[in-house]
Amino acid sequence: MTEGNFVDYVKIHVSSGKGGKGSAHMRREKYLPKGGPDGGDGGRGGHVIIRADKNLWTLYHLKFKRHFRAGHGESGGKQTSTGADGEDVYVDVPLGTVIRDTATQDILFELTEDGEERIIAKGGKGGLGNDHFKSATRQTPRYAQPGLEGEEVDITLEMKVLADVGLVGFPNAGKSTLLSVVTAAKPKIANYEFTTLKPNLGIVKYRDFQTFVMADIPGIIEGAAEGKGLGHYFLRHIERNSTLLFLIPADAKDIKEQYEILLDELRRYNPELLDKQRLVAISKSDTLDEELKAEMKTELDVAFKGIPYLFISSVAQQGLTELKDKLWAMLNA
Repeated sequence: MTEGNFVDYVKIHVSSGKGGKGSAHMRREKYLPKGGPDGGDGGRGGHVIIRADKNLWTLYHLKFKRHFRAGHGESGGKQTSTGADGEDVYVDVPLGTVIRDTATQDILFELTEDGEERIIAKGGKGGLGNDHFKSATRQTPRYAQPGLEGEEVDITLEMKVLADVGLVGFPNAGKSTLLSVVTAAKPKIANYEFTTLKPNLGIVKYRDFQTFVMADIPGIIEGAAEGKGLGHYFLRHIERNSTLLFLIPADAKDIKEQYEILLDELRRYNPELLDKQRLVAISKSDTLDEELKAEMKTELDVAFKGIPYLFISSVAQQGLTELKDKLWAMLNA
């Protein structure tokens, strides 16, 4: 999927159908010229329903269709026949989609299971026919209820990437390069910051035909929790990753400081992110000799305080098997 086709944020307007009006029909037959009321009820207006579909990976199909309107209920008929219900309209979304009220930004619900359905706009109730209003003292009511109006709602659909492993790091840390080497994904790779503007997903093949999903997410910068850079655009996508892989280049001025900044941004955005499993990978380590690696290990043992770390090089393909082994063990702990 190309970067332009990855859409994870869409605003749409939905309108449910109006209920059908009840009938005020009076029974008239050959041998019954003055029969009583026999008007039926109006049909319910159509609902607008949000439905989760595991075969969808993006909201691209909603990019050019922003209005959804359900059908109106039909009017009631004679012989107390009820009008047909309005046609329901389904809005299919990928798993992991959050639905918000656009006006208040309140989260209405989330869809995480295939086939899960939630009504976002209920159809209007159909009006009662005059058959409901007859009584001993009112035998020929010539009126019926109109159908109730439907609902109109502006909602925001916000997709959060569902992946086993999320790559966390500063721009240009080598996340896209790693993803391109360990999976069949073809992310855009270039020597400048924010090359990746949209999340990329790749399937990592492991031993015995087993796999797990890795997500390359736009790079984080200091202040991202306040929305700087790609800010919340980046951070919301790591909420559903079960394991976070921190990628820090070996040529960074201070590896521990970069790690602490990344950790602090996650903490400020959502403290629950710190409960996820963490692994640190020192990328671009093919530029280090064994003596320098040994010195760095002594410092990193103290800096990471029990957080596992390893040295890798995506270009030289060093340490990648060990990385996959470690990630698989963490995912299946």
